[in-house]
Amino acid sequence: MASKKNIGIGSSLDSFLAEEGVLGSCEEQAIKEILADQIKAAMEREHLTKSAMAIRMQTSRRALDRLLDPSNTSVTLHTLQRAALAVGRQLRLELV
Repeated sequence: MASKKNIGIGSSLDSFLAEEGVLGSCEEQAIKEILADQIKAAMEREHLTKSAMAIRMQTSRRALDRLLDPSNTSVTLHTLQRAALAVGRQLRLELV
């Protein structure tokens, strides 16, 4: 008996999002969510409260809340760098 191959119907998700004009914003949102989750996990490993993290970053708790908010994509590289250093990590960016 010959096996049937799973032939995809339609385009990939990336193609669909690009056609809809939202691929860039979806990728931006996904990256921000990943970074926020990584920072939260590092804070938990270090047993840092938000207040203690804000002090280490030399910023306000409100600014830290914006950093940890996955829907806020307007965080600067400088802020991300300070967050990474505050939990003993390095921020690495690359173009692919």
